[in-house]
Formats: sequence, structure tokens, C-alpha cells
Amino acid sequence: MFKALTSFEVFLQIIKSIRFQDILDILIVAYIVYKLIELLKETRAGLLMKGILGIVVIYIFAKVMQLRAVSTIIQTLLTYGVFALLIVFQPELRKMLEQLGRTHFNLSQLRKTIAGLGNNVNSMEARSAVTRLINALCDACAILSKDHIGALIVIERKTRLGDIISTGTLVDASPSAELIKNIFFPNSPLHDGAMVVRDGRVHAAGCFLPLSNNYDISRTLGTRHRAALGMSEVSDALIVIVSEETGAISVAKNSKLNLRLTVNSLNSILCDELLEPEGESKQNDVKSIFRRNKT
Repeated sequence: MFKALTSFEVFLQIIKSIRFQDILDILIVAYIVYKLIELLKETRAGLLMKGILGIVVIYIFAKVMQLRAVSTIIQTLLTYGVFALLIVFQPELRKMLEQLGRTHFNLSQLRKTIAGLGNNVNSMEARSAVTRLINALCDACAILSKDHIGALIVIERKTRLGDIISTGTLVDASPSAELIKNIFFPNSPLHDGAMVVRDGRVHAAGCFLPLSNNYDISRTLGTRHRAALGMSEVSDALIVIVSEETGAISVAKNSKLNLRLTVNSLNSILCDELLEPEGESKQNDVKSIFRRNKT
């Protein structure tokens, strides 16, 4: 008779059957997947990947439900879509290969990354950092608007803007009105590009943004407004603009421009967009504290 094996004995047999080559194989695949995720999360290519995954889910559903026409169409798209992906992701693939050639395997950095995965930022500290950012932006925009100094500030949200950041100069500094004013001061090295804010910090400056192809934009609006609108069309970023000609403050979001804002209006928009509510009651309390008194 066959002897029934316990779960523990089966587990031991599986462990004994694992070879060194299997462990090495798993580690290599895990490292490649990790680098791909690291690359995609830093760029807007992550949005395209979500779209591809959506198509795959629809294809599986069509197969299960025996929707032959839908299955055939999607299967054809997936078959020939590989070549399209190579073209679409050509800059990202080239960047990945270049990074792979420069990569040095660092165990301390790997441990730091793994430790950071399970470490949630304290919500009050995060809200405090966002509040400091909002105050710094409002103070800076008030000064820049008064002095008619142009500015273009991109606040990164869920869509990662690594490809935009790579076009500028890394700063990585705590936000302050003085720092923002110095970045956009006329004839300074970084004044002619966009400043990118990431995780509540001034991450980069002098960055180049894609221009909008919307031909309905008023001809009275300049390149800064067109760049801000273009950035809002390809990401969920919040973009603040100060006009050099008029000193007017504007905000671009979701392919729309809010023009000629006061500093108080800018503060309200930033609070609404950046301070995530923990509940309706808490939301009102926090915003009443952080918002400025209207004068």
C-alpha cells in the first residue's frame, strides 16, 4: 500500500529537490522584473502598461465567454503589437539597457529598498510636508507675480515623471519661497525651464515639458501656458504658472487651465488637490487650519 505523506514531508521533498541553479534562476528573473518595475514607475510608460494589462484581461474574459470575434481581434493586436511596443518603448528600452550596463550590484542599497517597501510614511508627517510645500508655493507665487517673474512649477502626483526630470537638473531640496524665487530669478541657470516637485520636495529644475497640440488655446497665452497644458494632458500632475508679462497666476489640471487666480484661490486649489482627506470631518478641520485667512 502507498504510504500517505504528510504536508511537512511533501514540503521537505520539495526543498530537497531544489537545485542551486533553480535559486540562481529565480534571483536573476526577480532582479530583471525589479529593474523593469523600477524603470516603468519612474516614467509615463507605466500608464501604457496598465492599458496593455487591461487588453489582456479583456482577452481572457472573451476567451472564457467564447466571444470569438473579440478574441480574434485582440489576439491579432497582441501578435503584431509586440513590434509596435518596441517602437513606442524605444527610449525606455534604451535607457534600461544603458542603466544595466552601469549597474553595480549593491547589497546595502537592496536592503534599504526592501526595508522601504514595508515602511509607511506617517500620515501626519506627510500632511505636514505637503502643508509646508503649499505655503512655500503660495508665498513664492505671490512674490513672483508682484515682480512679474515667470515661473512654471510641476507637482508630481501618481503619474511618475522620471523622463521629464531627466531633462533638467536635480535639486532635491526642501521647498521654500526663497529657493523657488532664486530658481526662477531672471538670467539664473535654471529659470527658463520647469521646476518639478516630488514627494513634497523640490526635486529638479530646468526641465523641459511637452507642448500642447490643442489649437483652441488663446493666442494671448505664451509658451509656459502651452507647456503646462501639454503636461496636464499626458499626466495627472498639477502645474502652477506665473506669467512673466502680466504676473497672473494660473493652474493647469486634467487638460484645463484655471486662469488669473489670486494667491488665496491658488492656496484653496492646492489644498483641495494635495491634502487627501482622512474623512469628511477631518478634511474640513485640516483645511480650515491650513488655508490662509482671506483679506
